[in-house]
Amino acid sequence: MDIKNAQKIVDEWINEHGVRYFNELTNMAQLTEEVGEVARIIARRYGEQSEKESDKDKDLGEELADVLFVLLCLANQTGTNLQQAFDRRMEKKAKRDHDRHHNNEKLK
Repeated sequence: MDIKNAQKIVDEWINEHGVRYFNELTNMAQLTEEVGEVARIIARRYGEQSEKESDKDKDLGEELADVLFVLLCLANQTGTNLQQAFDRRMEKKAKRDHDRHHNNEKLK
């Protein structure tokens, strides 16, 4: 599935199951909360913090999907074509960073 279709699916879900989109500020706060949940899993599962028993059953994929869902909501409600923006960004990064990381001694 491409990003354009993902935005459409989220919009259809909002229209079918939700009342409306939360406003942009609420969704921004929601996005921050969801990113925090991802950070908690990463810090405890892959970082140096110990993982609490209650966190061991958390699914990183599902938490990342929550981040994506809210991000797609924000794109929809602000009229952002995320597919076009992503494609432009990847093209820019490919040109700008083509040799940058290969020449980074820290990565060798």
